[in-house]
Amino acid sequence: MAVRKFKPTTPGQRHKIIGTFEEITASVPEKSLVCGKRSTGGRNHTGKMTVRYIGGGHKQKFRFIDFRREKDGVPAVVKTIEYDPNRSARIALLFYADGEKRYIIAPNGLKVGATVMSGAEAAPEIGNALPLQNIPVGTVIHNIELRPGQGALLVRSAGNFAQLTSREGRYCVIKLPSGETRQILSACKATVGSVGNSDHALESSGKAGRSRWMGRRPHNRGVVMNPHDHPMGGGEGRQSGGHPRSRKGLYAKGLKTRAPKKQSNKYIIERCNK
Repeated sequence: MAVRKFKPTTPGQRHKIIGTFEEITASVPEKSLVCGKRSTGGRNHTGKMTVRYIGGGHKQKFRFIDFRREKDGVPAVVKTIEYDPNRSARIALLFYADGEKRYIIAPNGLKVGATVMSGAEAAPEIGNALPLQNIPVGTVIHNIELRPGQGALLVRSAGNFAQLTSREGRYCVIKLPSGETRQILSACKATVGSVGNSDHALESSGKAGRSRWMGRRPHNRGVVMNPHDHPMGGGEGRQSGGHPRSRKGLYAKGLKTRAPKKQSNKYIIERCNK
């Protein structure tokens, strides 16, 4: 994966940096694995705007991604690497030996024609999904479950990876991309390798119109609003806005909002550095 810059023949191209899409091998998704995706524009069932700064954007189709990887022992061949408008990572289309087709998150280094497999008997190679108890210590992983059979919830966006650092009884110790170190049951599955499209963080849209294509409307700050509209609004000239808080007055910007008695706190060994 690489990025390309443009000769600034227009103002929108001066700061434009996008991916090369060189790893994409198909432009049309598998018809049996997509469905229509209705956009809400931030409105609820009564038409009231409940989420601001959403609206417009290009029409998208939702791709069904296999985050469970429960077809154990059945080898699959990577048929295509495709673009997915719903996520930052690329997706790979798998053709299983029994005829079934599924999409997975494409890890870094996975090529068309490669064979992947899931299950405890699978080798710890790129693209294979197996329980944490069968993965060697020190391996780079992604698509990590929190409960066995639930499906992957952690480390799914482009370029991310976690590392299996040690084992303690029934649990494995995982270092997450945020810097947090926590315990996860050894029976939970994870996929070997890091998520592909690692240069996604280097991309720059170059113009506001590209955000509109993605369904994002202009987002204005609370400090530039009036006191009627936001707790941080008002004042003569450029005022600081008082204590940073949300529109409803909740101190969520910088304040730790995690519940102190949350049940999963006992599995966290070291908090993230943020």
